[in-house]
Amino acid sequence: MRLTRLAAATLGLAVLASAGTASAQEQPWLKDRRYREGIGYRVGDLEFHPGVAGEFGYDSNFFLRGSKDSAPVVDVLRLRITPSVSLSTLSPQRREADGDQAARPKLNFRAGVAGIYNEFIATKSQYRDDTTKFRNLGALANFNLHILPERPFGAAFFGDLVRTIQPSNMSDTSQAYTRINTTLGGELIWAPGGGLFDWRFGGRYDSTFFEADAFKGLNNNIATINTRGRWRFLPRTALMFDASQGFARYGSRTSSQGYLLDSDPLRARIGLSGLITQRLGLLGMFGWGASFSHTGSGNIPAQDYDGPIGQLQLTFYPTPAPGLADAQQQTSLTLSQISLGYTRDFQTSYFGSFYSRDRGNASMSYFFAGRVLVVLDAGISRVHFPDLYYAIDPTTGTSPGVRQTAFNEVRVDASLFTEYRLTNSLGLNATLAYDQNASKQIRTNPSDPSATDDLSWKRFQGFVGFRWFM
Repeated sequence: MRLTRLAAATLGLAVLASAGTASAQEQPWLKDRRYREGIGYRVGDLEFHPGVAGEFGYDSNFFLRGSKDSAPVVDVLRLRITPSVSLSTLSPQRREADGDQAARPKLNFRAGVAGIYNEFIATKSQYRDDTTKFRNLGALANFNLHILPERPFGAAFFGDLVRTIQPSNMSDTSQAYTRINTTLGGELIWAPGGGLFDWRFGGRYDSTFFEADAFKGLNNNIATINTRGRWRFLPRTALMFDASQGFARYGSRTSSQGYLLDSDPLRARIGLSGLITQRLGLLGMFGWGASFSHTGSGNIPAQDYDGPIGQLQLTFYPTPAPGLADAQQQTSLTLSQISLGYTRDFQTSYFGSFYSRDRGNASMSYFFAGRVLVVLDAGISRVHFPDLYYAIDPTTGTSPGVRQTAFNEVRVDASLFTEYRLTNSLGLNATLAYDQNASKQIRTNPSDPSATDDLSWKRFQGFVGFRWFM
């Protein structure tokens, strides 16, 4: 029975993490400061941005169960309330309006927090006890600090904290995927020549902490050192390079979790970024990556990724884009854009040594007449998992033994957010999201090849709501 299989649940979590669906607690507008903040209130040399959102909607598959699952698919009505607040130094627009544009600031910073209250009510009364007990409060917090911006030498620091509420396929809060993710990082910046060239060197630290005792062994820490550079050799085109070395460690795994392998992932890419025309931008980054996994307990072999990685993105700007060389920076400066892209990368995995992912996507963000905002993203992913081993083969008694042979997942994700701005700080909105996982059956009992678990599922979510944001 699927509800009793911790290994299958672990795989489900790994695939969810790899799918590339909407983050920030499934609220697309929370991912981008441009969508959640207005002009704000000036407080001395600072800006204060309060806000609140309320949304009510429907979730067709709360526990992400498949039609072949022995447990029923449960749909719910859902209420979300999201208060938020941020504090920042003055924006360039406000400094310009106040006549302070000529004075370059010595630092820029922004810090914000948001709480997310979730209420769930099953549409069928027999399942309401299973869903209402997942009532919860999520949280987001972040900061960014840039010292000596627009100077030849500077530094930047950042941090994020996210509490994600996520039930597993089991209607049991002790088996939920609720977790806390933290990120801290910084970099030194060298930018001589008025921005024609810049080089950055820094590092970051990421940690994941699961609140349920059943998943404590999945707690992990990843330290990364990285460097990246950009040389603008044409007015609208730049040569770009980035490389990173990571150190991923599982500090709390048990002897039965020998399949959780430490690794030292290495990546290096080079490419071009720029404007082909005034309205058409191109970003192409290509390189190589390797996971460098360590041998696990019981001499479990490391199944390493060793292959190409990259990103290709074509962006059309309905309104003329700023004349900057970095297409990624341009994207942050305009609301209206249409993009097609492809990425190939790999990540550490809770199931085997790693997973690799190929994803094609199409996205659009468009601001009509200053009143109607539309944000669309859709993609399809192929996720590959390598062989999974037991430290001791339960059939032969030898070490190690194959638990699950390599397999692929196919994931589809799509989200649409649209909002009508009644005023510059008040909007009515609707959110639609669809996710699907097409999965093969995996073995759940090493001594019984016929014991399998079907991990395929479909999910639709729809919300209507309002937002007030300053």
